Amino acid sequence: MPVGPTYRPDPLFAALGDEYSDAVEPAAFAAHIVRWRDQRAASEVGLDGLTEAEWIDHFGRFESLPGQPRPRAMRYHGHQFRHYNPDLGDGRGFLAAQLRDDRDRLLDLGTKGSGRTPWSRDGDGRLTLKGGVREVLAAEMLAARGVPTCRILSLIETGEQLVRGDEPSPTRSSVMVRLSHSHIRFGTFQRLAYFERTDLIEPLVDHVITAYHPTATDAASMLEGVVRVQARLVARWTAAGFVHGVLNTDNLNVTGESFDYGPWRFLPWLDPAFTAAYFDTAGLYSFARQAEAVFWALRQLAATLRPLAEEQALVDALNTFGPTYVTETQAALRGRLGLTDAGETAGQQLVDTTFALMAQGGEALGFEGVLFDWFGGEASAARAHAGPRAAHYVGETFDAFRRAVQAHDPDRPERLDHPGFAQPEPQDLLIDEVEAIWSRIAEDDDWSTFQAKVAAIRAGGE
Repeated sequence: MPVGPTYRPDPLFAALGDEYSDAVEPAAFAAHIVRWRDQRAASEVGLDGLTEAEWIDHFGRFESLPGQPRPRAMRYHGHQFRHYNPDLGDGRGFLAAQLRDDRDRLLDLGTKGSGRTPWSRDGDGRLTLKGGVREVLAAEMLAARGVPTCRILSLIETGEQLVRGDEPSPTRSSVMVRLSHSHIRFGTFQRLAYFERTDLIEPLVDHVITAYHPTATDAASMLEGVVRVQARLVARWTAAGFVHGVLNTDNLNVTGESFDYGPWRFLPWLDPAFTAAYFDTAGLYSFARQAEAVFWALRQLAATLRPLAEEQALVDALNTFGPTYVTETQAALRGRLGLTDAGETAGQQLVDTTFALMAQGGEALGFEGVLFDWFGGEASAARAHAGPRAAHYVGETFDAFRRAVQAHDPDRPERLDHPGFAQPEPQDLLIDEVEAIWSRIAEDDDWSTFQAKVAAIRAGGE
């Protein structure tokens, strides 16, 4: 078989039955050119030994992997910018497989751009190559910055010309496969509640508990588990300077990983009102409102569980979001600064003073400047004061930040020996660079800049 000995199929979602998803056929593509293959991720699930032809067979033509059913398009609804939409579902993707990784986690192979399904509406079921490239870059940078994220396992160019209203057309096409812990969305529950199918919500809750939240015992404790992992996720976004762009309830899942990177951005500098989507004119999903947006979505999830749990139990579960977000933000920022835990009070002072310094420095300091210059705390003081942003490390705001840093010990300061810290600038991924990477591909079919960027991101993650 074209899989390794550690390959372990476990298609649990398909076993739930036809009320939750639909068997579909993948599109037939004109060509199959492998543009991205994540061997590191593939090795975790026993797929790193596939030949290129086998890779294309399974991730371009979607021949079923051993022990896997045919692809399933998942059913769901969702709130989009807080307006309920019952016409959603997997419209250009499907669940291709489920399997266990080398830590015994259940993982999904989910597609994007794999063709029309019963939920495509007027869409063509395709993905632009530019969209696929952007997804690879987003997932790689998020992973490097310690954010729970899907990984892009495969990106294959498919030889079609697509027309899109929001980018120059015609444009090249692709099909993508992501490796994610789960594709069960808040909207999966919302759809069943919409149709008043409590008889189907209960098995879904049992499935989520068994597969993803095994310490939970009922719907309310399952919700608490989801609340906690979502609070952790948005805290990590905050510390990474990431703006997702579209925090609809069909883009949030039960395992607290970010996925589906359409309009996303990393902050060039600390700007609470910064948005990623040009159509988010009200700033609903701006950087500073992401925690609010996720909590609002969690409330919609809780509403679907009312037939299965006491109201107060659901409220208590929701109320864990705030304290968890505060704790997780402190932990995430300590991680980004390479510091050990010095307690809650010191941790909050570190958060407050770091963001105050960023805000004061604005564009000149950037979002990453402080985090890069002061990684390891006092162990980087000489480097920071000799670097290109040294002029910003004076004054009362900086003094408060430095006192907060000094309250923490460096965490593994030997990491400062990494060659990345010998460079004057941090590794970043701003929109101008993303567009430049794509331009090289679009104009000259030159993938070298893309490949070099991924390598640089991974080196930074080390």
